[in-house]
Amino acid sequence: MPLSKNKIKYIQSLKDKKNRTEHKTFVAEGAKLIIDLLPVCKCQFLAATPEFLKANTQIKAEEIVEASEDELKKATFLKTPPQAIAVFYQFDNILPDIQNELSLILDGIQNPGNLGTIVRIADWFGFEHIYCSSDTADIYNPKTVQATMGALARVRVYYLDLTDLLSNHKDLPVYGTFLNGYNIYQEKLATKGFIIMGNEGNGIRPELEKIVSHRISIPNYPTERETVESLNVAVSTAIICSEFRRRM
Repeated sequence: MPLSKNKIKYIQSLKDKKNRTEHKTFVAEGAKLIIDLLPVCKCQFLAATPEFLKANTQIKAEEIVEASEDELKKATFLKTPPQAIAVFYQFDNILPDIQNELSLILDGIQNPGNLGTIVRIADWFGFEHIYCSSDTADIYNPKTVQATMGALARVRVYYLDLTDLLSNHKDLPVYGTFLNGYNIYQEKLATKGFIIMGNEGNGIRPELEKIVSHRISIPNYPTERETVESLNVAVSTAIICSEFRRRM
């Protein structure tokens, strides 16, 4: 059975957040991303080339369709059509017990690519949970999903009131990134708590800044040299996560 026009329309509709929210699904494209997600995320629909299906006979989905390259080209969000496109059900939003771990908090990170890259960074450095403000980019945006490079299978992302989250964990240290913070390489770093990364342009919002117990920064080198105003938030996240893990 070919990939129908209705299925193509459905896949394309999931570009919009309102439709993803309504159906509680999202799109993943490409062999590696799909294979990474399959063991941990229920697949509603899979469209793939005969070659992909022949090489991956163990795949389970509610519906599997063999599709031509032309059909996949009509459905894809990518410039080059992948071997496979899948629609997955979204993960549940049940908060884990985070008392004894180090977690990332994203405050207003609005670029989908940056969010996806941060999830990938979190996966690399063993951060299993990320907590986001409601105005942070949607983790299920196709650009974000693609940018995670499969890390979405191992890192859970939650959207909630960050002030409430931190207020409910007052015993844990809260690290916030600021241009005028203390040099991260000279500060004592904990093995559990929260690290807040702020908005690309505005930084951490005032109500969260009040809760921060440790203000940190990444120094430029040499310190007296004139340089760019700030680092990209994903780059900053990588440097900070690396330093926390190095200390451990």
